[in-house]
Amino acid sequence: MADSSTCRWGIMSTATIGRKNWQAIKLSGNGAVVAVASRSAQSSQKYIDECQAAAPFDNVPRAIEGYDHLLAADDIDAVYIPLPTGMRKEWVIRAANAGKHVMCEKPCACNAVDLAEMIEACQANNVQFMDGVMYMHGLRLEKVREALRDIGKLKRITTQFSFCGDQEFEEGNIRTNSDLEPLGALGDLGWYTIRFALWVMDYEMPKRVIGRMLTEYKREDSPHAVPMEIEAELQFENGITSTFYNSFVTGHQQWAHVSGTEGHVYIPDFVLPYAGGEAKFEKSKPEFSVNACDFEMTQNQEQFVIHEPGNSAVNSQETNLFRNFASIILSGRTDDHWPSIALKTQQLMDACYQSATNESQVIEIS
Repeated sequence: MADSSTCRWGIMSTATIGRKNWQAIKLSGNGAVVAVASRSAQSSQKYIDECQAAAPFDNVPRAIEGYDHLLAADDIDAVYIPLPTGMRKEWVIRAANAGKHVMCEKPCACNAVDLAEMIEACQANNVQFMDGVMYMHGLRLEKVREALRDIGKLKRITTQFSFCGDQEFEEGNIRTNSDLEPLGALGDLGWYTIRFALWVMDYEMPKRVIGRMLTEYKREDSPHAVPMEIEAELQFENGITSTFYNSFVTGHQQWAHVSGTEGHVYIPDFVLPYAGGEAKFEKSKPEFSVNACDFEMTQNQEQFVIHEPGNSAVNSQETNLFRNFASIILSGRTDDHWPSIALKTQQLMDACYQSATNESQVIEIS
């Protein structure tokens, strides 16, 4: 690296989510966008001009035509890849073989076999692989973990992540095209709900998975239907279960609820903290008492507030994501934790999809 204090980034594609992460890199303090590549230099330049107007780098990133030319650049240490899922395997492996560290959007691959190959390529080339799950790097999770220790034995994890796509979304968004995003709502949203369950369980894998397809959609230019609304249950050892619901047909919801034998923890916005600069959650340990004819339920609720902006700040979760990734790279080491949990997430996603598309067949996890 030319500067051991700065990770030099290349952004591969002009996907909308990259705008948020352009700013995150700028705010990270240890990263800089050096170049943006797309299929045309004009498209790359337009993207750069728009991002520079909102979050300018002192050294203006250059526009590159073609992803191969981005990977050939010797002044780029890491690439951020928000390409459609159907394209990711090829370009992650090419990036790894070019010696570039990889931040990969989710879902990372079309299936776990592909993701294993991608991770193997990164490990063979001694480059870091990490998925772009921002909430894993938020300030709130550590406090949530502390609260979970105070609700008795864990028994149940429930999550929902959904938004309602309009007709334009159904007919034109990449997430409803099976070539580009074969897992639809499960891939786009389920990555977060499955990951949360794994995080709560300290990455223990469940014994079995049962999925149920609620709604599918096949548009004219899509080879296959994609999940628009899906739910699944993960069954762990010791009787712990986790259910999740993902949907492109119900309004914005992103909550998580963890139940124990003595109480429960509720997060209203576990994926993206609501605007306002405070990431919140609550712990409740209700008590029920009977005194003659007087029946009473006491809530015993405790509110927790972490000063953490929802986005666009030095200490927001997306900034921490890119800061933490760059710190690993700048240390000269790699961290196997991140590819390991990405692969587990993908394996469970595959199992949920397999079950849901086979009349809720029980899938045993080996």
